[in-house]
This record gives sequence, structure tokens and C-alpha cells, in this order.
Amino acid sequence: MHWLTFGFLCALALQLAARFWLSRRQIAFVTAYRDEVPPAFAGVVPLADHARAASYTAAKQRLALFDSVLGAALLLWLTLGGGIDAVGQWVARSGVTGWLKETLHVLGVVAVLGAAGLPLSAYRTFGLEQRFGFNRTAMRTFVLDMLKAWTLAALLGGPVVALVLWIMDSAGRRWWLVAWAAWTGVSLLLMLAWPRFIAPLFNRFSPLEDVSLRGRIEALLARCGFSAERVFVIDGSRRSSHGNAYFTGLGRQKRVVFFDTLLSTLSPGQVESVLAHELAHFKLRHVPQRLCANLLVSLLGFALLGWLAGQTWFQAALGVTSPSNATLLLLFLLVSPVFTWVAAPIVAGWSRRHEFEADAFAAKHSNASDLADALVRLYRDNASTLTPDPIYSAFHDSHPPPAERIARLRATFIDGDRAPVSAR
Repeated sequence: MHWLTFGFLCALALQLAARFWLSRRQIAFVTAYRDEVPPAFAGVVPLADHARAASYTAAKQRLALFDSVLGAALLLWLTLGGGIDAVGQWVARSGVTGWLKETLHVLGVVAVLGAAGLPLSAYRTFGLEQRFGFNRTAMRTFVLDMLKAWTLAALLGGPVVALVLWIMDSAGRRWWLVAWAAWTGVSLLLMLAWPRFIAPLFNRFSPLEDVSLRGRIEALLARCGFSAERVFVIDGSRRSSHGNAYFTGLGRQKRVVFFDTLLSTLSPGQVESVLAHELAHFKLRHVPQRLCANLLVSLLGFALLGWLAGQTWFQAALGVTSPSNATLLLLFLLVSPVFTWVAAPIVAGWSRRHEFEADAFAAKHSNASDLADALVRLYRDNASTLTPDPIYSAFHDSHPPPAERIARLRATFIDGDRAPVSAR
């Protein structure tokens, strides 16, 4: 057995074992505390809602474990089981050759992955989310969303894959640097195009009609020195009762977007504080920091891919008998997460630090009590567990644990308030 084959199997087994261990910890922790609301939320979050959040969290973890096992099995079939070769042979029988054949090979494997994940996606929407009262997606909407996503993947992803494969074949020894530059350019173009041309394919974007609330938002943007193209509301309630708010786009194309579900549950002051938090990610340069980090990681990835292109053992050790640029690209994309998942705590920790900084910014530019109240309401309405396992949270959670987040807001910005936060 080649050392890479052995290392791949060991890394995959370790990844699965870690996921099982962390998920079992999370399930045990939230279950142990399901019958007692944490003191910081006593009188605000009813015990029934707290217990429901624990059950929802445990159910999501069990589904994630099942997904991990299926994903590992599919990965083993595609690699050591010869699945990538099988898809390539099927494409070859169609008679296409050259870059078109290799592009279809990549897209064929992507289609296999998408088809394999479809039953679990349907169960997540119509089983899990339905059971806990969150799903509002009609079957017709689900099917249309799926067809739109697959069409976009073919129309946008196909040319990108073809471009990368062409560069790999024709740009010489430093092809990986040219490919990275092309990838970066396309990614930035998609970020610009997303809010105006792509997102509206899935949701209806309407201007915010509440004059009073719009005035508060415009005042917040003005005193923070921030400009956005427009403030929009999307029909998130068509698919789910979960609420959210976000910024999207780059440069002058930035938009403020609220889910209609969020506007229906929060007071104007709470909406303003949530927006201030999201605004902070731009004002504190979290977004460009993360973008630069992603570009650096992708550059290192392309450099590694360029080196692996000259190593004949890489593809042979991972089950490919007919190596090509397409199989090289597929193997790299499929196998690299098995080795890089150990960096998850670093990424999560960085994200949690940004969330604390955004909370502090929002507390200074809006109302800290409104922000705390809004967070409590969102935790309750979205059935987010108030008692995550600390180790699981440190490894996976991009946001700080609820009790820690509220406690920091209280201690730093809500003068002398030691009573539980009250949902308004």
C-alpha cells in the first residue's frame, strides 16, 4: 500500500472519529441541560423553548453524523473505489474529446455528488425542519431551487472549470499562478454580480417600505460613515421561519438585506442594533480581512496543486488509473478537506473574535440593551441552543456561545445591569 493511500485512509478515519466524538459531546451536553434554562436567560426564554432547542440541536447533530458517514463512503468510492474513473469512462463513451471531455468529467463528478446529497437535503427540509416548525418551503419551491442551482452550476461553473483546465494545459510551468489569478478574478466578478443578478433568482427583493425604520437605518449608516446602494427586504418566510440580516456585494454595489421574518419579530431598535452589528464587519474591515485570507489560502492551494501535477504517485495512490488534468483537479478538491479540517478551530476562533468586535461596535453606535434583547429573541426564535458543549463550540462555532456573548455585552456596555436580559 502506498504511503499516501495509507495516510488518506488514516486521515479520513481520524476525521470521522473526531466528528463523532465532538457531536456526541454536543448531544450529551445540550441534553444534560435541557431541563434548566441558564440563569442569564431565566424568565426570558421559556423552559419549553429551551428544551425544544436542545432537541433541535441533537437532531441536527445526528443528521450531520449520518451525512458524514455517507460522505465518507461516497469519497472512498470516488477515489479508491474507482468512481472518478467510472465517470470518466462514461463521458468518453459520448465521443467528446479534449478540454470538453475533461470539463464534462469534472461536471459529471459534481453531478454525482449533487444527486447523492439530494435525498438528505430533502429530508433536512421536509423532515427535520418541518418537525420543529421551521419549514415553509413548498415542494414546488424546493424543486425549482434545485433546478436553478444546478443550471447556475452548469452555466457558471462549467466555463470556470474549462478555463482552469485550459490554463493547466497551456500556461507552462507556472500555470498554477495564472489559474489562481483567473480564479480570483472570476470570484470577485461573481461577488459583484451576486446581489444584482443571481440572488434575485431565488428570492424576491423589495425596498424597505417602513418609513420610520428606514429613517433609523439611514441615520445609522450616516453616523457610521457607511454608504449602501439600497435597503431591501427578502421573502425568507417563503422557505423558513428563521430570521437573519446581512450585507452583500462590494464597492458601490453593497446592499443591506433583511429577512421579512426578522422584521416581523424584532422592534425597530433591535433591528437597528442587528444592522449595526452587520455593519461592523465592513467598518472594522473583517470582510476584506477574510477575503484576503481566502485569497492567500487559495494561492497556497493552487501552488500545492501545481506541485502535485508533477507527482505521478498522487493520482495512482488515490485510485485513478487514467490520470488527466481533470482527475488531478477532482482529487485535489475531494481529498484536501480530509487533511485540512484540523484548522477548523483556528478559523472558528478568528470568526468568534470578529463577532465580539462587531458586538462592541454595535453597542457603541446603537443601543447595547437592544442588541442583547435582539440576540436573545433570535436565539429563542431560531431554536439555537443556549448551552453548547465548550469543546464542540471551540471547534465548530463561528459565533460565541450565547451566555458568553450576552455576559460580555452586559459587563462592558449595560451599566450596572446584572438582571436577566428582557425580550422586548
